[in-house]
Amino acid sequence: MDKPAEPVANDQLVGPELARAVLDAALARRREAAKTPRRRAGGPGSGRRLRGYSGPGPDPRDPQLFGAMLERLVKARGWEKPKAEATVFGAWEKVVGPDIAAHSRPMKLEGGILEVEAESTAWATQLRMLAATLLRKIAGEVGNNVVTRLNIHGPAAPSWSRGTRRVQGRGPRDTYG
Repeated sequence: MDKPAEPVANDQLVGPELARAVLDAALARRREAAKTPRRRAGGPGSGRRLRGYSGPGPDPRDPQLFGAMLERLVKARGWEKPKAEATVFGAWEKVVGPDIAAHSRPMKLEGGILEVEAESTAWATQLRMLAATLLRKIAGEVGNNVVTRLNIHGPAAPSWSRGTRRVQGRGPRDTYG
């Protein structure tokens, strides 16, 4: 090949000489750009979209596991505490065990106080004795300070205050709770 032409004013060149001068100038600019390190456009925090294929390595555009993305969303939005509270209700059997879950159910969680309804007064008494153990199990499963106290009560008694002729008083004396 010929050695590069010396820079000459473009208005003096015509035809093939003009084309050769333009190509030589472009080639010189490309060589200069190759010497300086390039900053990679795009990336996770740049706000610019990456172009082309992602290649063999991990890339933010690669498909992500749904659970991992959901966990990042929960953390970013500050939904850890509501998620933990919902776990108490949604996974009650896993949290307290199958035997206790078969005889009780969570009713309401407000201000760290969990109301639990037992299937009978005997189970309510048993759960009151196991309250410290239940609180440790709940804290181990959903985290500390989600449930701070248990309010355990027996089943709701039927209402005897129906009908047009009702007598004031406590109602029938039976063991409803």
